[in-house]
Amino acid sequence: MEPHGGGRAQPPEQSGARDTATAARPELKRERVREHLLTVIDARRPGDAIPSERTLCASLGVSRPTLRAAVDELVATGLLVREHGRGMFVAPAKITQELVAEQHTADAPRGQGGRGAWTSRVLELRTVRAGARIGRKLTLSPAAELVHVTRLRYVDGDPIALEHLHVPADLVPGLTVADMEGGFYAHLREKRGIRTAHAVQSIEPTVLSEEEATLLDVPVLSPALLFDRITSDTGGRPVEYVRSLYRGDRYRIVSRLALRDGAADHPTADATQSGAWWGTVE
Repeated sequence: MEPHGGGRAQPPEQSGARDTATAARPELKRERVREHLLTVIDARRPGDAIPSERTLCASLGVSRPTLRAAVDELVATGLLVREHGRGMFVAPAKITQELVAEQHTADAPRGQGGRGAWTSRVLELRTVRAGARIGRKLTLSPAAELVHVTRLRYVDGDPIALEHLHVPADLVPGLTVADMEGGFYAHLREKRGIRTAHAVQSIEPTVLSEEEATLLDVPVLSPALLFDRITSDTGGRPVEYVRSLYRGDRYRIVSRLALRDGAADHPTADATQSGAWWGTVE
C-alpha cells in the first residue's frame, strides 16, 4: 500500500545513496582542506611560506570562510603561523617527549630534528617551608625547608616551559642560580652524589594565565600541558617535586606501547593497568 500522499516508500539503497551526499557538508570540506594543508606543511621546512588564501581557495574550490576555519585550527595547534601583512608560514617544529616503559631510560625531549638545544633561566630561587600539600608529596614535615626554584626552559632561544621545582633543602645546601641553569639531574648526580631513578608523572591539559602567557610569549588562555612529577633516587627517597607548564603549540607527547597477544582493542588500557608509562625532563 502506498503511503499517504501517493509517494512511494524510499528503497533502502536510495536512502543510503542520499546519505553519501553529506560529503558536501561544510565540516567535511574543512577536513579535506585541512588534509591538503597538512600535505603542504609536510613538504616545507619551518619558516617557509605557504600559498596565499586566494590561491588555496582557487585551487581547492572552496570558500574563504571554509579555508580560514581549517587554517585557524592549524594555527591553534601550532602547525601554522599567520603574520599580519605577510601571509602564512610553517610553524617551528614541536618539541617531542616520548613516554617509555619504566624498565627503559627516558630521554630528554628532542627539539627540531632532534637537535634543539635546551637552556634555562632562573626567575626565582628561595627557601620556603614545605607546607602540608608539598610535604606529603615529598614525605616531609610541613615545617621542613625546601628550595623553591622557578625557571623558564628554552629550546633554541624560544620559551617552551615554565617550571616550579621543590627540592628538600638538606639535599642541596648552597644551591645557586648557576647550578639550576644547567641540567638539574646532572647537578644532583655529579655534585651531590644523588642518582635519580624513578618518577611518577601526570599530564593534563590546561590554559595559561596572563602572567604565564607573558613569560611563554603566547596569548593569554593559550592551551598548555601541565606536568606534575615526583622524582625519587635509587633508594626510593623523593628528591624533587616539580610542576611544569609546556606550551601546547610547541610540545607534544608520544607514547610507545607494547601490545600482548590477545590484548584488548584499546592498548592504553593495559598501559594504565601496569602503571608503566612516564617521562622526564632533564
